[in-house]
Formats: sequence, structure tokens, C-alpha cells
Amino acid sequence: MKLDMGGLDSVFPLFGASNFHEELSTAPSFELPNRIDFDDFQKEAIQMVKPAKGTTTLAFIFKEGVMVAADSRASMGGYISSQSVKKIIEINPYMLGTMAGGAADCQFWHRNLGIKCRLHELANKRRISVTGASKLLANILYSYRGMGLSVGTMIAGWDETGPGLYYVDSEGGRLKGTRFSVGSGSPYAYGVLDSGYRYDMSIEEAAELARRSIYHATFRDGASGGVASVYYVGPDGWKKLSGDDVGELHYKYYPVVPSTVEQEMVEATGA
Repeated sequence: MKLDMGGLDSVFPLFGASNFHEELSTAPSFELPNRIDFDDFQKEAIQMVKPAKGTTTLAFIFKEGVMVAADSRASMGGYISSQSVKKIIEINPYMLGTMAGGAADCQFWHRNLGIKCRLHELANKRRISVTGASKLLANILYSYRGMGLSVGTMIAGWDETGPGLYYVDSEGGRLKGTRFSVGSGSPYAYGVLDSGYRYDMSIEEAAELARRSIYHATFRDGASGGVASVYYVGPDGWKKLSGDDVGELHYKYYPVVPSTVEQEMVEATGA
């Protein structure tokens, strides 16, 4: 399609270019990198501009349902951009997703998954299962693999078969399990979670274990912090149980003990 340049004739003297029409009407172009293996070049370029991120999220199944917890710090390298990020995203009233990786990628694809789950419910007159929702997200992310997405999420919920928990990442990987922790602080969270996990815990015990795991991860991992949010998913849907500042939790788990003075020095009085 030829562009109409009639209204730009008066500006030609300002540019002093005789080929002004041709420059605007030609399609923009750029030189491709002089590489034989373009796929490797693309992967190297993605790694070169990949920001350093950090987070701590966890979820586990116990006898009453699924417990989900996360911190709220958003960071890139040493820069902390926010202390109040909502990393547990409500997909529907019976399903939650956690956010680890790129905040924009996770938020967009969780919202997209929520739309697809609602359309499935309208078309089939029943809620989508946790298995089906996680597989749907894994298929979508698999189609975008190698394109720079950064997503490490857990899909937790309750369906007709009971509690369900899946891990899904941006490479299309999908794992079913009973407990997961994702993010830079996950090794520290796993240490507390694995040592204190029991299947027959009560809701209060499971919430305390999740809260304590997130706290210890934020204590050791500089990229995690803010507020430790804890959600419970049961047969009646999800419910937020608590949101505690990790700075206050520190003094709960490590209360300040007044030190005893062994020997007090007093000023000597004159004779």
C-alpha cells in the first residue's frame, strides 16, 4: 500500500532529502546477527538481559486440604522495588496460583488461566479440575518456550477428587506432588518444611508451619521479605488465614532475652 505524502510536501525543505517518499514508504528492516546457530544466539541474548530475581513460595497437601504461603518482596538484583507484592493469585474461588519469576509473566498468565477456567465452567456446567487447569497452563507455556518467559508457579486447589497440587514452569514442565517450594529462598523453606511436615496436621499447625518456613527463608535470603501471607484451600474454597510482617515474626520466634549483668562497675566514693 502506497502512503499518501501530499500533506508533507511543505516539510521537505526542512529535511533537505529528495528521497523522503521512498524512506517512509519502505518497510523497516534490521540486520540479523551473523551467526550460524540462531537458536543458541537467542538463548545467550535472553540470559544476558535476564534480571536477577528472588522470591519464596511454598504449598503442601495435608489431611484438611492445601496450605499455600508466600512472601511479598519484589527485587531485581540488589534493588528492592516493592515490599507489598501479592504473590498468591486467586484463579477461581477453589484454586490458587503462586508467583515466582517475572511478575508480569506470572500475573498475565494466571489471569489468562482464570479466564479459560471460567469459560470451561460455563461450557461444561462444572468447575475445571486442578489437574486440567495445570495441564492447560503447562500447554500454553510450552508453546512459548525459549521466548524469554520466566514463570515458576504452583497450582493448588480443591476439586471433585479432593486437594490437588502441581508445579508448572515456563519451559512447559509439570509435576504433581504433595509439597513444593519455589524461588531463591526455597532451599531454606524446604529445610523447615521437610523437618516439620506431617500429613495429619490440623489447619492451625499447618498454617504455623507454612508461616515459619516463609519467615526463615526471608531471614536467610536477601531477595525475600515483606509480609508472609498464608492461604488455606479446603472443600469450601480458599481462605486467607494471615499476613504477618516478617520483621515482627522475627521477635516472635526469637524473643529478646534480657541479659544478666555478671558484675556491675560502680564509681568509687572518695575517702
